[in-house]
Parts: sequence; structure tokens; C-alpha cells
Amino acid sequence: MCILLCSLYYNIIIHYFILYIINCSTLNSKFVNMENFEEMANLFAIQNMEMQENVGLTKDLTRYLIELLSPFVEVKSRSSAIDLSTKVLIALNFFGTGSYQSPVGYNIFNAVSQPSVSRCVKEIVDALNQPQVINTWVKFPSNIQELNQVRDDFYRTTGFPGVIGCIDCTHVAIVPPSTNLNLVENHHPEYLYINRKNYHSINVQLICDSKLKILNVNALFPGSTHDNHIWNNSNVLPVVQELHERNLNDYYLLGDSGYPLRQWLLTPILNPSSAAEIHYNTKQMCTRSLIERCNGVLKARFRCLIKDRTLHYNPEKSSAIINACVVLHNLCITYNVPEYIYEELEENDMGIYQEVENNDVIHNNQQNRYLMLGRQQRNRIVQVLQNRI
Repeated sequence: MCILLCSLYYNIIIHYFILYIINCSTLNSKFVNMENFEEMANLFAIQNMEMQENVGLTKDLTRYLIELLSPFVEVKSRSSAIDLSTKVLIALNFFGTGSYQSPVGYNIFNAVSQPSVSRCVKEIVDALNQPQVINTWVKFPSNIQELNQVRDDFYRTTGFPGVIGCIDCTHVAIVPPSTNLNLVENHHPEYLYINRKNYHSINVQLICDSKLKILNVNALFPGSTHDNHIWNNSNVLPVVQELHERNLNDYYLLGDSGYPLRQWLLTPILNPSSAAEIHYNTKQMCTRSLIERCNGVLKARFRCLIKDRTLHYNPEKSSAIINACVVLHNLCITYNVPEYIYEELEENDMGIYQEVENNDVIHNNQQNRYLMLGRQQRNRIVQVLQNRI
């Protein structure tokens, strides 16, 4: 008798579920030709993901993502195993909402335990961090043709010549890491993760183009690390240095006054003394605001990165989640997913903190030479912009 009742209830649930799908006007035409119930249910879940407030991937992009990650996610053969589509949807839900894993697993569209959600998120994060994926979707220009394309796009968008990227750092909150130093859980002492706003974080360096696509991400340093130290350990620095050593001087990044002035990295003038210098600062800050907007769009799409959510993982796993969200952000930019920004996601220092130019420590003649050439480069751009008024 009990078995019969369970079977009856199951059939009733399935019946009304199918009726609901068939009667949904927005979905009806898409489900008419479905060959089986599993495919129908998967597409229904994807449709729901598109309508959820904080998950920014469209149905077509979600399908592409599932296909992209399929070579890197193991699919179990047992009947009770979670399929790849469900794993991707669960991970996207976590990235987009920043909710704890239990609410992600237990909702009206999933019935997945917290340990299973944890495994799903880990598998998808690991897949998005595979070199074949992240190096394809997060890539700094590697040749002159690509550099020229980025530079031309910046000029058309902002009117600022020579820019190949805007650079800045943003903090992603994490729970206090373990005090045990080891190469698996924590590379740095716990106190180094406390940033100047007195919470634990990872200081993430981003470089973006004029379309807000992220060209480079560095999520390896604790929250107290100075922006300039992260830049000095960036794999982009030797690339732009080599350009100028080869006399390709019309390519540079824009940064705030937390970075030292160099030929390849132009910063604001701290005390402008002429109309031309004020105009340069206005144009520089206006163009540099693209990276601040990029930070806002990234965290609005993937709210697991905002301060109020806080990543409940060790620093190594948190860095991998940040990288995964950057890959997804670039997918959204490439496939023209509409952006949205929630105001006041985090306080913006507008480049007024950590000023270093006037305190640029001259360790040797080479550093002194770099600063001198940086001033010459900036003065040249000041005149170029003034002549175009």
C-alpha cells in the first residue's frame, strides 16, 4: 500500500510538472520537439537560471559553457551521479548569489546535499582554472596586431591615445585563514590577509580593455599587500617593459597613484600646475574609470565576490574561485550579456590611497632612469591631449 501511494504521488508530481512546462508561453515552442524528459528538465532549469536575479548567463551561453567544460569534468557512470549540466547550474547559482552551499543545494529546482554542492563547485572551479580554459579566455595581447586592436578600441572609446589596458586592485573578502602555514592551505601568515579596512581579503589585480574584458588577473596575494608589490610580481610587467626596450613606446597602461610612474604605466599628476596638466588628469581618470566599472560589473554578476558574502574557503581555493568568475565574466563580455551594476558594492578610493610617485624609492640608477623616462612620456601625452582640444 505504501509503495502504491509513493508511486501515485510521484506520478502526480511529474504530471503537473510537465503540464506547467507545456503551458508556459515563453517555453512552449522550445519544448515541443524535446525527445525525453531529462532534456526537458535540463532546459527548464537553464530557463530558470536566466531568470534568477544574480546569475548573468543566458541559456545559449550556459549551453556553451557546459560544452566547454565537458572535457575537464569527470562524469560518473552510476545512475545516481550528478550530470554535468546540473553541476554547472549549481556552480553558477553559487557564483551568482554568493549564498551558502546548503541553500544552493536545497531549493525548488534542486535537491542536492551540501557535500554534493561542495563537490560540484570544486569540479567546475577546477575546470575553469584549467590552462586550456583560463589561458584562452583571460589573455593579455601577445603580438603587435592584438596590441594595436586594444589600443585602437581604447582611443575610439575614450580619446586617450596609446592605452593597452587599465590596471587596479580590488579586495575579495575571505574568512580568516588557518594560522598553520603550509603549501596546501595557506602560503602566508594569517595577519597578512587583514587589509587596511580591517577585514580579511585577497587583493586581486585586474587589467581590463575598453570593453571591460579582463586581460589579466592576479589573485595570489593577501589583503595587506601593496598594489605596487603585486604589479612588480605580475607576468605582464616584463611584457610591457620589453616593448619599451624595443622602442615600441606608444603602448602603456593607465593606473592610479598607487603605482609608480613609468613609460609603460602612466599615473595622474599629483599636483597639476597648468590647464594642460588638469586636462590630462581629467582624461586619465575618466579612461581609468573603466577598470573601476569592470570591478563593479564583475562583482554584480558574481556576488560571491562581494564583501557582504565572504568566501568561506582557504586562500588557495578562494583564488581559484576568483579566477573562475573572471573567466565567466569574459564569456559574458564576449557574448554580449547585458551588464548591471549594484551601487556601493564597495568603497572606491578613486586612487587617493597609497600614493607612491613622490616617494618612489630610488634604489639604483636604473630605477631613476625609469622614473625620468616615465615623466617624459607623461609630459608628451599631456601635450598631445592639449593640442587636440
